[in-house]
Amino acid sequence: QIPRDFYLIQGYALPPEGQFGTGILFLPRDENDARRCEEILLRIIDEEGLEIIGFRNVPRDNSGIGEIARATEPFMKQILLAADLQREDLERKLYIVRKRAEKAVRESDIAQKNFFYIPSLSTRVLVYKGMLTSLQLMDYYLDLKDERMQSAIALVHSRFSTNTFPSWDLAQPFRVLGHNGEINTIKGNRLWMEARESILKSEKLGDLSRIYPIIEPEKSDSASLDNVLEFLLMSGKSLPYAMSILIPESINIKNPIPPELRDFYHYHSTFMEPWDGPASLIFSDGRYIGGMLDRNGLRPSRYLITKNDLIVMGSETGVQVFPPEEVIEKGRLKPGKMLLVDTEEGRIIDDRELKAHLANANPYGKWIQQNMVKLEEIETGHQVSPGMGELYDRYLISFNYSTEDIEKIIKEMAATGKEPIGSMGNDVPLTVLSRKPYRLFNYFKQLFAQVTNPPIDPIREELVMTLSGYLGSLQQNLLDETPDHVKMVRFRNPVISNTYFEIVKNLRYKGFSAATLLMHFNITKGAAGLEEAIEKLCLDAEKAVDEGKNYIIMSDRGIDENFAPIPSLLAVSAVHHYLIRKRKRMQIDLVIETAEPREVMHFALLFGYGASIINPYMSFAIIEKLVKEKAIQLDYQKAEENYINAINKGLLKIMSKMGISTLRSYRSSQIFEAIGIHQDVIDRYFEGTVSRIGGIGLAEIAEEAAMPHRKAFSPTTRDTILTEGLYSYRKHGDKHAWNPDTIALLQWSTRTADYGKYKEYSRKVDENTDEPSFLRGLLKIKRNPIPIDEVEPVENIMKRFVTGAMSFGSISREAHETLAIAMNRIGGRSNTGEGGEDPARFRPLPNGDSVRSAIKQVASGRFGVTAEYLVNADEIQIKIAQGAKPGEGGQLPGHKVDKIIAKTRYSIPGITLISPPPHHDIYSIEDLAQLIFDLRNVNPNARISVKLVSECGVGTIAAGVTKAGADLITISGFEGGTGASPSSSIRHAGLPLELGLSETQQTLVMNNLRRKVMLQTDGQLKNGRDVIMMALLGAEEFGFSTCALIVLGCVMMRKCHLNTCPVGVATQNPELRKRFTGKADYLVNFFRFLAQEVREYLA
Repeated sequence: QIPRDFYLIQGYALPPEGQFGTGILFLPRDENDARRCEEILLRIIDEEGLEIIGFRNVPRDNSGIGEIARATEPFMKQILLAADLQREDLERKLYIVRKRAEKAVRESDIAQKNFFYIPSLSTRVLVYKGMLTSLQLMDYYLDLKDERMQSAIALVHSRFSTNTFPSWDLAQPFRVLGHNGEINTIKGNRLWMEARESILKSEKLGDLSRIYPIIEPEKSDSASLDNVLEFLLMSGKSLPYAMSILIPESINIKNPIPPELRDFYHYHSTFMEPWDGPASLIFSDGRYIGGMLDRNGLRPSRYLITKNDLIVMGSETGVQVFPPEEVIEKGRLKPGKMLLVDTEEGRIIDDRELKAHLANANPYGKWIQQNMVKLEEIETGHQVSPGMGELYDRYLISFNYSTEDIEKIIKEMAATGKEPIGSMGNDVPLTVLSRKPYRLFNYFKQLFAQVTNPPIDPIREELVMTLSGYLGSLQQNLLDETPDHVKMVRFRNPVISNTYFEIVKNLRYKGFSAATLLMHFNITKGAAGLEEAIEKLCLDAEKAVDEGKNYIIMSDRGIDENFAPIPSLLAVSAVHHYLIRKRKRMQIDLVIETAEPREVMHFALLFGYGASIINPYMSFAIIEKLVKEKAIQLDYQKAEENYINAINKGLLKIMSKMGISTLRSYRSSQIFEAIGIHQDVIDRYFEGTVSRIGGIGLAEIAEEAAMPHRKAFSPTTRDTILTEGLYSYRKHGDKHAWNPDTIALLQWSTRTADYGKYKEYSRKVDENTDEPSFLRGLLKIKRNPIPIDEVEPVENIMKRFVTGAMSFGSISREAHETLAIAMNRIGGRSNTGEGGEDPARFRPLPNGDSVRSAIKQVASGRFGVTAEYLVNADEIQIKIAQGAKPGEGGQLPGHKVDKIIAKTRYSIPGITLISPPPHHDIYSIEDLAQLIFDLRNVNPNARISVKLVSECGVGTIAAGVTKAGADLITISGFEGGTGASPSSSIRHAGLPLELGLSETQQTLVMNNLRRKVMLQTDGQLKNGRDVIMMALLGAEEFGFSTCALIVLGCVMMRKCHLNTCPVGVATQNPELRKRFTGKADYLVNFFRFLAQEVREYLA
């Protein structure tokens, strides 16, 4: 598609088509740096034997572009090159030149080397791009206004820059594709691609070390996908083939695709994990142009074909408008499907024809049948007992099990096959601030999708989700296709019983063999002993690779008095990253035999940092004991099956929070943030993981592992385990911010209108400053006193307070209406939550009070959302995520849905009401902008707010939300409460609100957006100091939920989800509701005291 005539007329002597190529160069603004970049490029061109036809300055007019775009605008030149080669060979030469030049500049000491970028260098395509809107493009690049700039293909991409900041090099399209969406598994995809470089071989490209790394560092997810796609094309793969193995359809048996195609995907899934996430893709190599959707199909792509053989495809209808009589076909791409145009043959190739050709290229089904074995189908003559005998008690103590782990986690899962449900928030200290020794797992928090990409529903989207995987050496070249590629063991579930573990351990199929490495360290040597043990583990793993082992079994059995278990997460991640650095990771799989994991988050972390299969033998020993003691009324096999199923369901839910469909994509994706781990530990053992506040090093990790171990082997230790008091307050357990003292003082002060008692309560809360539970407890306020008379009055401060989103249904009618009355009296705002509101409440009461909630929430279930509901709002809040369970939907159990709630939610009494994880009309930032626009048209007078949850990157998302037109953004912390949520979500999903709020504030200021939006925050705020801290970090408004319910009588029984609240706050049981004693006056007292305390702090 290079316009040859355009360059001939300008005086360039061009050889025949296919024997010359061209590209635009982005160069540094500094003349000297630009010259040095050109010199590097010219040297490499000469070394590769290419002839330079000429350079030209790219004609541009930057008068109409944005201020930031102009400040970062690179200098541009265009280069034309030639060689006496066939087109395909010259195309590869140009690719090698570009990759070598990028690498050389990147490794140079040129000051402005980040400006150097080559959008394209090709015989077929030419890319014009930049920090420009689509309307600015043609005015900026004057070439595009020339009628001789002709092409059969135009591929254009314009959208919000969402989870990366805009820059000239990251504008789209890239060299081959344009991508609307997010690659949620990008960390894992990048790591696995780096690992593959050690076994790649290509006859067509020759010495591949010249062009490594395949993926350019510090680019966007879309750029990384484009890098790999381009590499596959340059290696001789076809465009449809490359796209199909990178973003495959689901091979779930429920997906109705032809058997041959299923075999094709199955075969290739053994050596290329899906690049997973919502994606609408367009791509072109100059001959073919096409589009496809990922397996979920959450990003639209629509096309039409006209009578004069023009095909137009875009994410929206109406990209170009044609009279109806000119259109001969309209359609849309379906999930996983592809549409391709071949400009040489002049025809459209549909998905069925494309995939049939791919599926029949080799006998993939036969190769799988002859070489692959299914773990679950291997016959074994005996069952392996899970019992631990006399070691049972020692292992329980050494691995730091608590009564809660057994009773509330393992027993619940083994009995029901489901993850345990909890309620209210997480008010125990961050692990790094706790007095108790915890396992390393507890220092990590799950990340999740919000706004820029949607979470997916693991129930509704079951068709596209799978936990299956493969075990065995992956030493085969990605660029070849042989029967040996599938000499592997396939497993359906990654958590395996002791019986299946014995099979894996002793498997000799197809020459398989394993090495067993012990995860032990000498506690008498402390941190040095742990460091030595990890180093030995890594070296032994490398030795196993060199000896040709197919997988490594990492086991923590066999501990004794002096040798304690290495934290399994540390061991797995250390070996994983060590082998990547040694370029040997693709040659081995990691099988983990460990007593440490017991809940879903632990398994997710092990898989997220490289494990393939896990055998949690201690959990099975505990289950066997519970069955023998009749604590579980099931036989052992059923209880074991239930436990594994519960873990599997939990894994699918955690994956779905990030919009990830397959465990193969999730494995090694490291979608976590560390809270409280020193950067040295991260860099060495958890490379690529975010850890923003520093924290413990190897010494503390070693000591936290050694403390329970010494206790386990102490001769004075009784065979007992402790109650941690994590999930509910226990006198000798971990401390809770909400405890009998703070609850009693708060209720006493507000019911007696005693400000002195309130200050006593506040001091009790602030005791956490001496031994803090929250990050804000580590901060001190800089003081510059003024007279209190100069501070704004209490009445004004109270207008900045809101109550959190608690639905009518999760809490009782009495509690919900009392919240509204109190907030309306003080000029604050109450929030309906996601359950709608009875229209009768829109009218004032006879005494002048109002039970109308000023904030009307629009959540994913849209329960009770009508035009009448929306026009009766002062503020409309779009709930994207909730602090206690980000990435998940809501659920109101059927026993809490009475006639009034059913009527309000437009449902039926007794029916469980589930809101899905995503809004099914918000799959992108553009969709959010559309909803904001629609809501503003329904109620022009209402503020439109968007509720987000704290996580790494929330600032960038907030910037996008601001551009989408929101008036207010709420940042919730993971500590926030809930009426019902999986226990693992309450404790392990999301980040502290201090991190999310400060990141949002700084990001908005940096992008000159802060004045366009207000910030609100919530999540375990309790007193005036908390308000002041949040204000200092950027908030203008402050939300209170748990606090408000405690004022109304809540005693933190954490039974909200069971409908058995003993004080009538969170129940729909008519008898229990009679016990509700809360009054609006109590809440008015609380917020008045709070505002007064804030005044005193301000002074």
